[in-house]
Order: sequence, then C-alpha cells, then structure tokens
Amino acid sequence: MSNTNSLPLDPQLLWKPKNVSETAMDKFRREINAKYKLKIELSKIAAMIVESKPMDHIPGWFLGARLNFAENLLWCRDPDKIALISTGEGRQIRKTTYAQLFDQVRLVASAMRKAGLRKGDRAAAYTTNCNEVVIAMLAAASIGCIWASISTDFGVSGVLDRLLQVKPKILFSVNSFMYNGKLYDHTVKLKSVVEQLITEGLEKVVIIPFDSSSSTSSNELSFSEIPNAISWISFIETANPSESLVFEQLPFDHPIYILFSSGTTGKPKCLVHRAGGVLLQHKKEHILHGDMTANSVFFYYTTTGWMMWNWLVAGLSIGCAIVLYDGSPFSPGPSILWELADEIGITSFGISAKYIQSLQDVNYQPYLHHNLSSVRVIMSTGSPLKPESYDFVYDSIKKDVLLGSITGGTDLCSLFAGLNAALPVYRGEIQCICLGMKVEAWNGQDSPVFAKSGDLVCTRPFPCMPVYFLNDPNNQKYRSAYFDNYPSIWYHGDFVWINPNTGGVVMLGRSDGTLNPGGIRFGSAEIYNIVESFPQVQDSLVVGQKIGDDERVVLFLKMVSQYGLEKELVNKIKTKIRLQLSPRHVPAFILPIKEIPYTITGKKVEIAVKRIISGEKYIPTGTLANPESLQQYYNIPQLKFIKNNL
Repeated sequence: MSNTNSLPLDPQLLWKPKNVSETAMDKFRREINAKYKLKIELSKIAAMIVESKPMDHIPGWFLGARLNFAENLLWCRDPDKIALISTGEGRQIRKTTYAQLFDQVRLVASAMRKAGLRKGDRAAAYTTNCNEVVIAMLAAASIGCIWASISTDFGVSGVLDRLLQVKPKILFSVNSFMYNGKLYDHTVKLKSVVEQLITEGLEKVVIIPFDSSSSTSSNELSFSEIPNAISWISFIETANPSESLVFEQLPFDHPIYILFSSGTTGKPKCLVHRAGGVLLQHKKEHILHGDMTANSVFFYYTTTGWMMWNWLVAGLSIGCAIVLYDGSPFSPGPSILWELADEIGITSFGISAKYIQSLQDVNYQPYLHHNLSSVRVIMSTGSPLKPESYDFVYDSIKKDVLLGSITGGTDLCSLFAGLNAALPVYRGEIQCICLGMKVEAWNGQDSPVFAKSGDLVCTRPFPCMPVYFLNDPNNQKYRSAYFDNYPSIWYHGDFVWINPNTGGVVMLGRSDGTLNPGGIRFGSAEIYNIVESFPQVQDSLVVGQKIGDDERVVLFLKMVSQYGLEKELVNKIKTKIRLQLSPRHVPAFILPIKEIPYTITGKKVEIAVKRIISGEKYIPTGTLANPESLQQYYNIPQLKFIKNNL
C-alpha cells in the first residue's frame, strides 16, 4: 500500500444496496432537496457545509440552544423495549429495558447529587464495559457533569497521567475483571490510583462488583483498603427513592466527554467534547450513515478507554438495543462473538481490522459455523482494513452484508469517513466522506489532491471539534495540535488517498509519530516515562517499524556509560511497561544505540528514525541538532529483513 499510484481507480465492487430509496440517507437527501429546492445527488451530499468561520477560532455552535445529553439518550421509556444487553467472559447475558435503565439512572443521579456532584464537576470511570458504567455516565450527564473513562487494562502510570489532569470528584471502578479466562484482582492498581487522586480532590470511589447478578458476598473481592470507597449497591442505597430524574438544560457547547490523546509529546492531552456536537454527530452517523433504527441491535467490541465506547452508547439516542461485551474476543475461542450475534440477533456488528486479520490468521470462517441471518452491517476500525480483509469478510463471514470500514478518532469523537447504506462497497475503500465533513487530501500545498496520497485535512469547522483542552487556557496546545501544519485547516495526522471516481477513501497510515501497532494507538511519551526511570538508561527513542500494512514498536536505549543492555534489564523494562501501561505497549525489540537524534529546539526526532528503519532514505533538514546520529539507524541487523516486506 506504500505505492499509492498503483491503487485502482475502478476497484472491485463487493456489495451494493438492494433498494437505495429505502435507506435513511436517501430519504434525508430527498427531504433536503424538497425543502431547499436543491438537486443534491448521493455523490455530492457530503460536501454540504454551512459553517464558514476560520477553524482555528474554535467557533461555537447553535448559540442559545439548550439541551441535555442524557435526556436525548433516555427519551425512550418503554418497559418492554430492550436498551442494554451486557455479557462477557464469566458473565451471563443480562438485559435491561429502557424503563429499567431510566429508573436506575434516576437513582444513581440522586446518589450523585447527594454526594455533592454539581454541573461542571468531573466524574470518571476506571472500569470494564458493563451496565453500571453506562448508567453512571448517563446519571453524570443528567446533572451536567463531565465524563472521562479509562479501561482496566491500563496500568497505574497510564491512569494517573490522565486522571491527575482531570481531577475527578467521583470515580467508578470495579473490584475485578476477567480476560482470556483469568480473573484479575483490580483493587491493587485501584488503590494506588485512588491514593494519588485524593490529593487532587477525589471524594468518593464507587466499586462495581465483577458480576452484579451474583451475590455480593460471593462475588466481591475486598476493597476495604481503598480510601473513600463504597460498593455500587451501598451507593444506590444513599439515593432518595422518590426523587425525580432532573435533566439540567445546558448550552449546546456544554462539555460532556473528556477523551485523551495518545501522549506523543508528553502527558496525554485532555480533549473536552461538547454535548451537542457529539450528540448531533453520532445520531447522523448511526441513522443516516449506518441506517440504524429503533429495531437495531448494535454491537461494537470496545473497552471504555476507546472512543468507540462513546460511539456505541449513543445508539441509545435512536432507541435501539446496544450490546456491552467485556473480555477477550477469542476466549474460549474465535466463535464467541459470532455465537453472541446469533443468540441475541445483532444487526450492526462492529470490530477492529486487527480482529478480522486474526480470524484470517487462524483460518476461522464464521459462515461455516454460524447463521448470521440478523447481521446487516459489519463495521471495522482501529487501523486500515486491508483489501484482503474485504475479501475475507465476503468470502468467509457473509456475502450479503454491508462492510463499513470507518475512520475518525478521539480528536473528534466521531467519524471523518465511513459507511453509507445507500452506496456500494468497493474493495479496499472506505465508502465515503461523512456528511458535513469537508475532508480532503493535501500534499503540502494549500489545495486538495485526488488519486494521490496526502494528509487528511478538514477545511471547514464541524460541530464535534473539541470545545477546548484541559489546562490550555489560551488554546495554544489546541491550535498546535491541529493547525500548525496548515493555518486555519484541521490537520488530522493520517495519510490518505481519495478515489475521484468512487469518492472512496483509502487509509495509508499515520503521518505523524504516533505508535499504532495492530491498530492500538498510543504515544511515545508513555514509554519514555517508564523507561527513563531506570538509572541505567540515559536516553531513549521509541518508534514504529512498518511491516506491510502493520507496524511493531522498536525501543532504542542510550545507556549510561558504565552499563550495558543486559537481557535481565530488557526483561525488567518490558515487565514494567506491561504492568504500568498495558501489554499492548511492550516493544517488539529493545536495542542499544549510541546517540538519540534531536532537533535544535530539543525535541526527539522520531519520524526520521521511523522512516529509516522502515526502509526509506531520510535526508536530514536544518532543524536537526545532531544529524550525523541518524546514520546509526540504517542497516540494523535485527530489523534489516523487514525491508523486503515493504
């Protein structure tokens, strides 16, 4: 995929809609045409942009409008309509109706108000993907609190790098979780996190049992040593049982979510998203692009630390059932998610590109073992979906299905390009740029390119831009993150190719220094914070090395003069990274190096080294303080064979 000139302008057609006129997208197009006397065709609709203010001014939206995010997700109160279906490793399927969900949110909101939570306070979760975390988020949103969540696979350092900036007043967590058949005690990590957060204003910790359908006495591990902790059940008992659920009416731009950047240039940035923008964007993507209805059963395999969790929960806004799954997608075997699809009738099935590749690797063909008659849409994200994976889906999963590769990110908590039930699916391409997103590919000039690779940019404001970053009073970090490369133009950091014939988008990977092995995106600074705590290590550099369409993490260490890089130290470093961050952060190689390249402004030069070890020739620029140091990264024996795979 590195040679974009070879990408086909007439890719293979894999699927097309049977009745375009019945899709939500085409109904919307016809309604807009009639209302405004336009003649919009499906290939043109994505270019409709009304807002024209400069993007780096971070414009406000729908001034004067008032809404409540939770109210829009809880409009359905039907006692017979399923809202949540939760399950996972070690847990039975549990179904919650919309009426039950509303009442549980009411009680938790009452308990939160009694605990002192008010509009603008921050609530956080360090949890699994379970019913209770959705209930807690909706309760917080009803009050006007701002929500942040992190998954249990994060280690203590990774959590504190994020939540010490957020300074939550209340934290929801779990006592234990199960992954790949093993039950893990979560209380040790949680205790370390809580002890630090208390110094920054944390007042209450609510502990959710691993399986709330089991008895508390048999299921809960002790959490008596965790300061300010109370069980989920005891917390609900503090609520006023007769108190009504009040939805605070707030401005369109009122914050709802705090998401986190990968941490490439330091501690992760805290991106604050506006409630109205997230709601509008997610409803557009689910209803118009995804063709979902109140009868849909919507599943996305995600943790609470990925924006796909926020995207999944928004399915409640259309009155459908959402499916919460926690645990390994391959335990006890590769059939587990497909069995679930048949058992509960999943209609929209979301996973990662890496998951599809893993099915290919073990040669598991779901169509041979499962009915899958309910599945209408399969969505993929996390990393580019290879053309061969498109083939696999249609050959080995289901022929008559909309395969929707989607791309967006934490930065917008939504999509730039994605699925469209009214358009055909072409091999290797994301179907279209999403409605209202003025996305183009630029190659360093202030103009778009087609059928050529370029940086993914967005040239007009959109309502799901972050409203601000935490701890960034002058928006300096915000503007630096998105507007330094192209003034007043959103630079997203992805490398893309747009087909002028189909309107499809091909993702070519990251164009910045973010690490992205197997679609798991994270920043180099998180590695540096761990590695450089070892006294034997003087300096370090971590980059991704391209392996076909994937990459692996390579860590270079400059040792203190009297130390060598011994195997014992390598193992200690890997163990510490695994425990304090996650297993996904552990480098594939840890290698000694004599010099780390820097810019004249003191920044480590990651992208140049990444290109060199991926087989490219890099010409140093005048911004390097020690350009001669780059020579040592060529022809490293342990990495040299990769060049033949490019």
